[in-house]
This record gives sequence, structure tokens and C-alpha cells, in this order.
Amino acid sequence: MPTLTDLVRDHSDLTEDDLEWLHALVSDWQLLADLSFADLLLWVPLRSAAALPADRARRPLPDTGAAVPGWVAIAQMRPTTGPTAYPEDLVGKVVRTGRRGLIDVAWRERRIVREGDPEWGSGIPVREESIPVRRGAKVLGVIQRSTNLSSARTPSRLELTYLQSASDLATMICEGTFPAPGEEPNMVRSPRVGDGLMRLDRSGRVTYASPNAQSAYRRLGYPADLVGEALGQITADLCDTGEPMEEALSVVLSGRAPREVEVESHGSIMQLRTIPLVVSGTRIAAIVLCRDVTELRWRDRELLTKDATIREIHHRVKNNLQTVAALLRLQARRLQIPEGRAALDEAVRRVGSIAIVHETLSHTPDELIDFDDIADRVITMAGEVSTPETKVTPKRSGSFGVLPAEVATPLAMALTELLQNALEHGLTNRFGTLEVVAHRYGDGEAPRDPGGVSVWGDWPGADEHARVVPEEGPAGGRRLVTVVADDGVGLPEDFDVESSNSLGLQIVRTLIVGELGGHLDFRPREGGGTEVVVDIPLGDAQSSRRQPSQAP
Repeated sequence: MPTLTDLVRDHSDLTEDDLEWLHALVSDWQLLADLSFADLLLWVPLRSAAALPADRARRPLPDTGAAVPGWVAIAQMRPTTGPTAYPEDLVGKVVRTGRRGLIDVAWRERRIVREGDPEWGSGIPVREESIPVRRGAKVLGVIQRSTNLSSARTPSRLELTYLQSASDLATMICEGTFPAPGEEPNMVRSPRVGDGLMRLDRSGRVTYASPNAQSAYRRLGYPADLVGEALGQITADLCDTGEPMEEALSVVLSGRAPREVEVESHGSIMQLRTIPLVVSGTRIAAIVLCRDVTELRWRDRELLTKDATIREIHHRVKNNLQTVAALLRLQARRLQIPEGRAALDEAVRRVGSIAIVHETLSHTPDELIDFDDIADRVITMAGEVSTPETKVTPKRSGSFGVLPAEVATPLAMALTELLQNALEHGLTNRFGTLEVVAHRYGDGEAPRDPGGVSVWGDWPGADEHARVVPEEGPAGGRRLVTVVADDGVGLPEDFDVESSNSLGLQIVRTLIVGELGGHLDFRPREGGGTEVVVDIPLGDAQSSRRQPSQAP
């Protein structure tokens, strides 16, 4: 199904500013459909006859005076307050000029057209109206308003108020004052007509309040009838808790400005939206939509409290881990046995890497972490604790991006172990280089990281490694490849990671292969040294919705 943007750009000559206006209109036209008890179809003129179906394009156009060859339907809305007139989807439908007579007249004469007898489509009587959509001095298209008359009956006062408000809104659309110029498109859940509606006169007094609106105000603590009352004043009185209040509240709820506000009283929270009705440059009335959002806001507050609690837990875990690391460091200083001191120093580094993850989580609103910052801190920590004789400054290329906590914690520990292993065994007492190269693929089209290092082609053995996981290569799911490379003494000839007695390598293998389901590969580096390739999957549950951060 093509989008509104696609249809406008493919079939019409409307500009980007016109498109933004139509988006603002469509984001808010459920209001017009519900007040009208009618279906809405938005038609825009075609660019040329070439956009019509071939058999229709060859036919001569009727002499209607219209300067367009035909119309394309770019949006459709059904009412929630009445039966639909068009059960089928009509978005994308193309018709030639003359097939929708009222649309042609509304476009040509720039006025709302309500003439004509009801049409009988599919055995259903339908009353058709056409409303030109105006932006400034330009008419962008026409709204076809179709009312199903099969359930017509004597209208109640509620329905009469709805229809009068719909007529005023239609006039505003025709005059180019709805949606309000300069107002942002309505993308959030605003109150709907059925939630509660009040109509105000020019002075801000209520002339009609629907039963749902009356009930909402009773929950706020106002038991009397709203009709005849100044809505802004009684709302301000209900919310007078002695605390500072928004000065514009009474002005907004008097119908003088289009705005949304929330008010709270007696434990109830109500969302209010005011829409001034301005016809021919004069504010004649206003409609106020209201919705009880008490339960929704309490749930939001509970979620905020929960998030704050989780962040506090991460903060305390970080503090406890730092305390443990400090105790281990003190114990290491008292030991006279070099092997025991080295073991405790390794434990301090492992605990420190986990503490870094929890510290980051304590500052984020969710369980997603920008791992580039963690990697840089782990790399810096590894360089600081290396021996004075080892003149190596580790560095990072590429980007890890944003990772979930369940991936970040084991990856941070594994990265700590690999860096420490390279510094202790590959670069001991010598000058050299130690680099961490990170690359995510599956997030973009090209398997190349932001820093310009092609993980799949630049490092030696990349082709062999790519063939190890053919089903999950760059064309498959999302994955993260990390290469830790040094130009040190290299691997022993009989090295085997699976049979190695090194605790650090056993930890790395358990974390990468066992916990993260990834692939771990140690191999000699061309020109001397060692490179370790860590390849882990990032499934839909593990991949972030945000873009990876740029490499430094």
C-alpha cells in the first residue's frame, strides 16, 4: 500500500510545503469524520494525463472547466461514530475528471459543494459533499465527505452539535485556517469526539456538554451542569491547590487559542484540547475535547518510578563492585607471593569491567548501552595497568554501536581479557601496537564501518573467517565482529584455545561461544603478531533501534 507521501510525489505537482500541510490535516481529520458521522476521502489533482490508466487517458476530457485531467485518492478515514459508506479501501484509486462531479465543482469554484441527491452505491444511500483543501491562496485538493444514510433518524442535540461543529471545521478547511497555520502535526493520542465534547460560545461559556464530558468533570469534583458556565473559570477553581498554576489555563479553556492541557483534581487527571472555530476571520465559537487519562498517567508514573529504581540498583551494584575491587586491590598489596598478587590483579580488572557496564546503565533510561564508551574505558584501563616496560597505547577503530545489557556485560569482560592477554603475552617488555576494530553489519547496506576499516576484507584471514559462518554472513542477520590485533611475538606453534589452561581464555570462550552464541578465532597476523576475531549475533531482540555512534 503506497503512503500519502508516495502518492503525492508520484502523481501530483504539489510541493513539499503542500505535502506537510496535507500531513497535518490528515493527522487530525479523524475529528472531522467523527463530527460528520461520515467517511472522508482526500483527492489531489493528477500531474498529467499520463498518470491515468491507458484506456482512460485516450478518452477526451469533458468540458468542465477544470484544469486537471483527473484525481488520485491519497488518504481515507472512516468515522467511529457511525456506519461507514465505503467498506473497501480506496487509497490509490485514480479517476478522470467528470467522474466525481462535486469534486470538480468544489475545485473549480473553491467552495463547499453540498448539492445533489443521495447516491445509491452497493444498495446504500450515500450523501456526498466536497470540501476544497486550501493553504494560503492555493487549493491543494478536495475532501469528499460521504455519509451513510441507511441508519438516518431524528437527530438528538448531541448529533446536532456534532454536525454544526463539523460544518464549522469544514469551512475552516476551505478557508485555510484548519489545521492552524504553523501548528505541529498532531502525532500524539489526543482526546477523540467520543471521549467527551463541549461547545463554547465566544465568551467561553459552555453551550453544550456531552454526557461523557459531564461525567469527566464530575470526577474532577464539579457535580453541577456545565451548560452556561465559564469553562476556564470553573476548571481553574477545581485545580486551585495552592500551587503555581499555568496562567494561560483559563485563556485556553475559554476557546481563544488552540492548545492541549492536562488538569488534575481530586485524584483524577483530564486531558483537554481546545479548537477555536474561526469562520471568515471571526472566532464564532470553540470546541473542547476532554478525556480522562487518570489510569494512563498513573501507569506512566509507575513506569518512571520503576525506571528510576532500576537505575538506582545499577548505581548501587556499581558501587558494591568498586568496593569489592578496592578490597581485592588492598589484599593484593599485602601478598608476598607474585602469583597470588597477579591473580588478584586480574580479578580486580574483571570486576572493574563489569562495574563500568553498571555505571553506564545507571545513567540510561533503558537497558541499551552505547558500547563505544565502555570499550574506550576498558581499552584505557588496560593500557594504564600494563607494565612500565610495555610502551603500548591501545586504540579503537570502527563502532560497536548500541548494545543491550545482556550483550554488553559479557562482551566487556571478554574484551578486557583479550586486551590483557595481548599486553601480558604478546607485547611484554616491548614497543608495539594494539588495536580493537569493531564493525556491525546487517544495520546498513555496505559491510564497512564508519572509520573506513573493512573488517571483512582488510584484516588477514577475513575471507576464511567469513566462510566459517556462510548462513550468517553480511547478507544474513545482524552481527558484530570485533578484532583485537597486536604486532607482538605471536602465538605458540602448538596453541589451541580449546585445550588452553589459561583461565582468561577459558572465560573468553565461555562468554563468547557459550553465553552469546558467537564464534571465536585466534590466528597469526601477517607480518607478525596475533589477531583474535570475535563474531557474535545481534538478533532482533538484541539489536538497538538507534543508530551506532560514529567512530572517534
